[in-house]
Amino acid sequence: MRFFKLKIFVKFGHNIITMLTKKKVLKSIKDLPEKFSIDEIIDRIILLQKIEIGLEQSIADKVHSTETAKKKLKKWLK
Repeated sequence: MRFFKLKIFVKFGHNIITMLTKKKVLKSIKDLPEKFSIDEIIDRIILLQKIEIGLEQSIADKVHSTETAKKKLKKWLK
């Protein structure tokens, strides 16, 4: 069995880098059933990545208010 170091970086904006921890990825993988596809692992890692990006955006106050979101949706749904 080969072991590897897992580092996943995502550049967001100009100066925020989101990195998933091995601990979070391994916990997510441990929650999978005994048999699974590579697509399921990739989907879980992508989901974790998106959650981390959202948390970083929230911390950096790079979020939209509900009112702004409603205005944007209104334009898109025309």
